[in-house]
Amino acid sequence: MSCPVTATLGVIGGKWKPIILYCLTSGTKRFGELSVRIPTISGKVLTEQLKSLEEDGLVLRKQYKEIPPRVEYSLTEMGESLSPIFNQMEVWGNKHVLLKS
Repeated sequence: MSCPVTATLGVIGGKWKPIILYCLTSGTKRFGELSVRIPTISGKVLTEQLKSLEEDGLVLRKQYKEIPPRVEYSLTEMGESLSPIFNQMEVWGNKHVLLKS
């Protein structure tokens, strides 16, 4: 692809990936924590999106050998490099979208 915006949106675009990534900018989360922070996403879709983000190298999945099993999700270094973008989106949304409501 010759357009970097198109290429980027191919990796982080869609309805849920940006929201999942934004939630992880505040730190490591368990699946249940993400479900609570994104109540309108189904468990199946959240699982699929996390797997895709992991395959793309943006999210790290860490599974602990405990009973009951514990799995945590965090941003990789590449995922963390998106944090300034999401911070600016938050600022823009607060200024131009939420204040108009």
